[in-house]
Amino acid sequence: MKYILLILAVCGIVTSSLALREHYRVGLSPCSINARWDCGIVNKSPYAVMWGIPVADIGIAGYLLLGILAWKRAYRLMLTLAIAALAFSLYLAHIEATILGVWCIYCVISLGIISLVTLLLLITVIVQVFAKSTVS
Repeated sequence: MKYILLILAVCGIVTSSLALREHYRVGLSPCSINARWDCGIVNKSPYAVMWGIPVADIGIAGYLLLGILAWKRAYRLMLTLAIAALAFSLYLAHIEATILGVWCIYCVISLGIISLVTLLLLITVIVQVFAKSTVS
């Protein structure tokens, strides 16, 4: 499980880095697909910054921390962080859907990654707890 979670963390870092690139890009975004899919609009909106920090930077830091915790096999702590990250990602998806009316492909990919990480961690922690309870 360690290496699967590490790979997903690296994918999250790459995806968040691409979103950060869109935040600072000048000109047209290459992922400006149509009126409903435009990373430039999403990543340049007021919702793309919290406390003066681009949300994509927060994503990079979060995935980096998840990767470190995966390396250490700290799955319970990871699960706590992943649940918080999933909630934040769902909040951002809500903003894209209801307020901006535009989706960012990188944000949707990141939502998929953190959803998968959370599911895998939940299964892993449940199996660990069950395994410990049957041994005792």
